[in-house]
Amino acid sequence: MKAIQISGLREMQIVSVPEQELHAGEVLLRLAYVGFCGSDLSTYLGKNPMVKMPVIPGHEIGAVIEKVGADVPESLKPGMTVTCNPYTNCGKCASCRNSRVNACQHNETLGVQRNGAMREYIVLPWEKVIPAGHLSPRTCALIEPMSVGFHAVNRAQVTDIDVVMVIGCGMVGMGAIVRSALRGATVVAADIDDEKLALAKEMGASYTINTKTEDVHARLMEITSGFGPDVVIEAVGSPMTYQMAVDEVAFTGRVICIGYAKTEVSFQTKFFVQKELDIRGSRNAQPSDFRAVIHYLQRGTCPVDRLISNEVSPEEAPEAMQQWAENPGKVFRILVRFQ
Repeated sequence: MKAIQISGLREMQIVSVPEQELHAGEVLLRLAYVGFCGSDLSTYLGKNPMVKMPVIPGHEIGAVIEKVGADVPESLKPGMTVTCNPYTNCGKCASCRNSRVNACQHNETLGVQRNGAMREYIVLPWEKVIPAGHLSPRTCALIEPMSVGFHAVNRAQVTDIDVVMVIGCGMVGMGAIVRSALRGATVVAADIDDEKLALAKEMGASYTINTKTEDVHARLMEITSGFGPDVVIEAVGSPMTYQMAVDEVAFTGRVICIGYAKTEVSFQTKFFVQKELDIRGSRNAQPSDFRAVIHYLQRGTCPVDRLISNEVSPEEAPEAMQQWAENPGKVFRILVRFQ
């Protein structure tokens, strides 16, 4: 069957791979749409230290159940539209023991540590298949990245009395904006792109800050009456935005880190103590986060079309990835259409 493979630095190609056998407890999925995410771009650029090369990328999945194996619950039937939880969990590490399987020490994410979903068909354990109701497979491809943002809001324990600053208005940041707004928080979206900021406001942000052209500190003091935001969610992964998060969060605030910084980050650690900060990592998403995103998307209020920057065939994917690498700031999601 046809698959997309990243084989080296800026090398992407269409390859033929054997079909997988369907065993008991497994589900055969026919891929309809699969999204490229930031980790796939990092792999393409040779900047993903966790990837095992060569690799079939893809873990943002919109699919239809083609066939089910023995011992699969009757709730999963051929013809159902589904998405997938792309993470593994060992069941034995400290994270799994604490029921935080999203942060499993030995996790292998589809398209990173193991071959992913950029192919015509894939076989997965039934436990990783998530029914999506009446959502289209195209919309389903947006669920996983939004769920990462939803999970960060859970980690922040956001409530309706919080001011939440989300740094970075990509797909993950948009998920954090939506979830914070759904919880009744006042949301401040920060980015360097005015188009993304405009969309962030449409998706629930009360205020926006262009960190390239505005005085971030002055604007935050104005918005928060001098206190600073109660929560800052870092969804970029750069030294500058990590430092901004710690500098700008209110005393006794919570800083949630999603993005991976590619270089070391230097902090004024006095703020850790003086502000008595809670600094928390946020990794992947829990099954409940996937369900929450599906619930949100089923409302029909999400501007799905505006979150999809490009939709391409497998043959067009290498050129689309090259264009993304040349202008990364303007892309939300590139979807590859398999069916």
